[in-house]
Amino acid sequence: MLRPRRRGLASINAEIRDGIVPAAEGVAMTPTPPPSTDGGIVRNYRTVALIIACALFMEQMDATILATALPTMARDFHVPATWLSSALTSYLMALAVFIPASGRLADRFGSKTVFRAAIILFLVGSVLCGQSRNLPFLIAARFIQGIGGAMMIPIGRLVLLRSVAKEDLVQAMSWLIIPALIGPIIGPPLGGFIVTYLDWRWIFYLNLPVGILGVVLVTKFIGQVRGDRPPRADFLGFVLSGVSLGGLLFGFETTSRSGELPQALALIGMGVAAGAAYIWHARRTPDPILDLTLMRIPTFRLSVIGGSLTRITQGAQPFLLPLMLQLGFGMSAAASGSITIAGAIGSLGMKWLAPATLRRFGFRNSLIFNGLVASAGYAVCGFFRPAWPVAAIFAVLAACGFFMSFQFTAYNTIAYDEIPPERMSQATSFYATFQQLMLSLGICVGAVALHIGMQITGRTTPGFGDFTLAFWVVTAISALATIWNARFHPDAGAALAGRAPITEREQAS
Repeated sequence: MLRPRRRGLASINAEIRDGIVPAAEGVAMTPTPPPSTDGGIVRNYRTVALIIACALFMEQMDATILATALPTMARDFHVPATWLSSALTSYLMALAVFIPASGRLADRFGSKTVFRAAIILFLVGSVLCGQSRNLPFLIAARFIQGIGGAMMIPIGRLVLLRSVAKEDLVQAMSWLIIPALIGPIIGPPLGGFIVTYLDWRWIFYLNLPVGILGVVLVTKFIGQVRGDRPPRADFLGFVLSGVSLGGLLFGFETTSRSGELPQALALIGMGVAAGAAYIWHARRTPDPILDLTLMRIPTFRLSVIGGSLTRITQGAQPFLLPLMLQLGFGMSAAASGSITIAGAIGSLGMKWLAPATLRRFGFRNSLIFNGLVASAGYAVCGFFRPAWPVAAIFAVLAACGFFMSFQFTAYNTIAYDEIPPERMSQATSFYATFQQLMLSLGICVGAVALHIGMQITGRTTPGFGDFTLAFWVVTAISALATIWNARFHPDAGAALAGRAPITEREQAS
């Protein structure tokens, strides 16, 4: 006698969503957010993901492209080039202050409204940056631009989570992760081209066509979703979290500058003290701006910890690699940029394989194996020497981009597996905060490792041995994530991947 085929949870959820099977009373079903709709038109998840990806690409590219133009801008403003670092830190300050508040704004005014407003504010800041005639004006304009960027990061992910069915989330996230990897890679060579052949102001004006298109597409294709119960304002938490994150971000960023270690340590100390005060405050507040109780959810906690360790390595790579190619290999900025773009090419190939891989092997096994391979790729980067064929270097970097992109797709998806819908906005704000903090810490770790290597060898400029040490240090950090990857339950994210749980597969076999 033939037994009926057992169906996975994702399949049952899909049938209930489509009205094929009614949800039985007393049966606990995994919450599946419906696709975003306006007027009964169902939005394709790829459309939603690509709209958000374009906005994030604009923000990520702008964050890195500016560094190339700083010397030219300093000459125009008649100030030392080192003073232009304040334009970078003002942007970081806006991120630190407003990322935690983004989820609350989305719950109160609607994710579509706030996301669209974030793009518009980012464009306004971009135009003001392009119109700057002195450094104070640029600093203020960058802060305005940073407010828009702070809201685009978590709210873009929130829009996707609320607009995409759960079983489509892996594929949607694989599309969304690409700009976060491509932007920092193509930013420096594009900035070098603009500064060399055009005016530096075009660095900011390039955002206009992308942003305007994004506003139109968001208005047309993104659904409006608000929180059922917007949380109460937490002004003290807003101040404490802003001071803590701002101090830590500025401190990490300052450690990469020569001769500013005392200031960096003071900023980091201030950030740690404000962070401790925030933790004390959050335990006594019903609706803290950063909800620390989210860390009690296993998949979210493990994704935050494992993802944070991995992002330190990813944050160090765009800092270390161009320095190695330009200082060690003697390449021009344009030549090194043409090689580092290999990582972006590798990440593009990932999006086609991630869903099938996670469905076949599950999140836990994929994160363990892929995390080790991705870390090993950065260890190989430490062996790069001028005698290496360019094609071999390109291939290694493409592989690094592929495996690291897969890792972030898995982390960014599994983090929300057990998050209830009413806490989704809090979770995205929390996750985005740590994401930005760890990427900044990666630059710090890479710079400190280089500095230690130079102190050991007595060099005034980093040599190949120093770069090898730095790459191995960040490799060891991302490899440590394996400890937490192994703590995921074997069935974690089974519904997300469209994969039957272990007990169901055993019975079917």
